[in-house]
Amino acid sequence: MKQPIAGYHQDDERHWVARLACGHNQHVRHVPPWINRLWVMTPEGRASRIGRLLECRKCDAGAPPDPQPAAAGPRGRRARKP
Repeated sequence: MKQPIAGYHQDDERHWVARLACGHNQHVRHVPPWINRLWVMTPEGRASRIGRLLECRKCDAGAPPDPQPAAAGPRGRRARKP
């Protein structure tokens, strides 16, 4: 099921994670040559993808929403550990 990107945060390894409107998280890595998502590398690039649809396999599986870091915002502020 396709879900819009609502925001971003970075995981503990500093990889970018999209927060989807359904409450699930999905990594959006730029790992050339396998995955080419150069837009992930800049705040402007990430902001330009807010609202874009990503396939959410967790929705397809009926999974509950993922926990969300307190500092996750639409522009991708980094999650902070307590």
